[in-house]
Amino acid sequence: MDNTAVVNPEFADLYIEEAYNPYRSCIQGLANEPITVRALLRRADDLLCDEPEFAGLGDHSLEAIVARLAANRPRVAIIQGSPDHPAHMFDHEHTLRAAARIWQNGGVPFTFGIPVICDGTAQSNIGQSYSLASRNHTATAVNINFEGHSYHAAYVLSGCDKTPTGILSGLASADRARRQPARGTAPVWAIFVPAHVLKGGTIPKRTRQKLQAIQDAAIAAGDAQLAADIEENCHYILQCSSDEAFLGHLQRAEEKGLVTRAEADAILNELAAATCDDKGGICAFNGTGNSSRTLVAALGFVPAESELLTDEPGTDVVQRNVDQLFRMFNKPEYSVCNLLEKNYANAIRIHGATGSSSNLMLHMPCVMRHAGYDVSLFDYARVRDSHAVPDVFAHSLTEGRDTFVLAQQAAAGLHHGMTSLFKVLTDLGVPMDLDAPTVAGLTWRQRVAAIPVAVSPALPQEKSVIRIQPIRAISGTDVMRGNFFSSCTLKVAGMSSESWQRFNGRVFLVRYYENEIDCNDDLRSTNLVERLAARPALTPELLAAIRRHAGAPADQSVTEMITSGVLAFAFVIAGQGPKAFGMPEMFAPSQYMRHHGVIEKTSIMITDGRYSGVTKGACVGHMVPEAYEGGGIGALVDGDLLWVQLAERRIDLLDTPDFLAGRLRPLPAAPARAELVAARRARIEERQLQVAACSMMEGVTDAEYGVVPLAVHKRATLRWPA
Repeated sequence: MDNTAVVNPEFADLYIEEAYNPYRSCIQGLANEPITVRALLRRADDLLCDEPEFAGLGDHSLEAIVARLAANRPRVAIIQGSPDHPAHMFDHEHTLRAAARIWQNGGVPFTFGIPVICDGTAQSNIGQSYSLASRNHTATAVNINFEGHSYHAAYVLSGCDKTPTGILSGLASADRARRQPARGTAPVWAIFVPAHVLKGGTIPKRTRQKLQAIQDAAIAAGDAQLAADIEENCHYILQCSSDEAFLGHLQRAEEKGLVTRAEADAILNELAAATCDDKGGICAFNGTGNSSRTLVAALGFVPAESELLTDEPGTDVVQRNVDQLFRMFNKPEYSVCNLLEKNYANAIRIHGATGSSSNLMLHMPCVMRHAGYDVSLFDYARVRDSHAVPDVFAHSLTEGRDTFVLAQQAAAGLHHGMTSLFKVLTDLGVPMDLDAPTVAGLTWRQRVAAIPVAVSPALPQEKSVIRIQPIRAISGTDVMRGNFFSSCTLKVAGMSSESWQRFNGRVFLVRYYENEIDCNDDLRSTNLVERLAARPALTPELLAAIRRHAGAPADQSVTEMITSGVLAFAFVIAGQGPKAFGMPEMFAPSQYMRHHGVIEKTSIMITDGRYSGVTKGACVGHMVPEAYEGGGIGALVDGDLLWVQLAERRIDLLDTPDFLAGRLRPLPAAPARAELVAARRARIEERQLQVAACSMMEGVTDAEYGVVPLAVHKRATLRWPA
């Protein structure tokens, strides 16, 4: 190892051009911080010293560090996550490799970490009430540390769920504030390196045999539906999401006496132990983790080589990433806010084409509002509706086309990740802004021109995740309107074409729940159909009207109406909005509905909460105003009728007397039902006490504006597009 190595010649004369250097004007930082840098570099040297290609760090004494800080060499913060999240297990080594290269390039490396909540771990418990709040807290924490220690740029070890957009929001807010002339500071630059993809697990043979035994017992007991539901779930790669479905199946089996609680728990333990590969990473389903990976890449923040890693990046990859970051310095066109402004429309279209998580319908306006742009959910809808975007992303957890396979295909040179998606959409006539900049120092036009084909002919299209021809015309997430709410979202990408056609124009009967727990109790029961059939709201007059509307036999029983799909339900879960309960994901009830063969084919779910990015089926979320704020969803009751017109992007509450008379007429608005709404709000307020006060989401906007702090909302005044 050569400890006399000099600064990388490419950056030997690189100093950040700005009027104010706090490490020169304020001696305290110059006195405090050098020891943290030296400790970081010592650890990096210990890690890398035996690598033959490592050229050494040269002089990294306190005097050398002080000299660089005083001279305004680039100060780069490496932002890492907490190692109690699978995506951040090995951030320590990645951080040290990046720190070494920052020093070799003449910069000054720092690092800080942030807590990262695992949405899978937080599902179906109070942790989900902290998940969305964590995004806003992350933005604040990143901004405070970044501004408090006056860093110029960030090398972000981008992880899962809410943290990528939380970090990006904090950096964007810093960049916007630094543009005030009185600051005299340079803008903010950043590169994001997403964590590698976690390989999905496989059900152990002995566990599969136990599940098969339960299926056989279910058939013998006359419950072929339970056997079919278990069989369907066994075809998925083993992930925490499929484990949740097995939990519901086994609870149904226990209720039917097919398995004991101890036997069910043993099976669940075996599944859990086989789920996650010990290399860690971001789960292989196209949930919020991988949707966030897609988002930061579409926004131009990810070096192409690091978009889809299958393992932790080696020293050579990290060095190239850091070099790309350094080439952006002193170039305002590559600043965080500029990349966001130029690439936002591209990101909306990529989000639609890839069927990404509906959670991003909150996170995308959140990031833009932190950057100062007056963007809402309706800007997303405007861009989405201005030109049809086809589905070109054949992602599947059952057919060998998950995100890990996508990453393997990229590693084999069979496609070029985000650049391939841009090329496919451009070739299909979708108006992508190819002149938008990226951290590669190239525009998308230059990147697209550099690849001869989007997907190699050596990769059969039926095996490719990225398709060069549309899979179908409908895609992405729709913004819905209605007579009892302002807006909500529906992930069309999560519905099959057949179910979209079947649900379009249908009338659904409301089954109302005040919280997720009550809905879960219903959906995972073995006698769900009987429970639904016994609801008092199902009066003879209403049932007769539903039969007439559907053209069903007049003597059809309630049970037959449910199992045949004549009687379809809207499972409404209210009181889950951001101000009520932190806007948790309704993953468990949506998963139980999806893996219940009868209900999956006939019913929808509606909530003012959120859904997991992996959710499939007719799941309507983000309803605004939320129940806690007096939204119409909080005034619905069992027996109300909803007319769902997917093609018109509308959900309307029907006039029940008119329906009984054979007419479909939406009400002017939701009924007041003041006493009922007041009683429900009181119960919401009592339930709120379960959430720690410091993480309550008070003083935030509604979902239409990304659930951002009001101070951020107030400053978001810039027009977009400019």
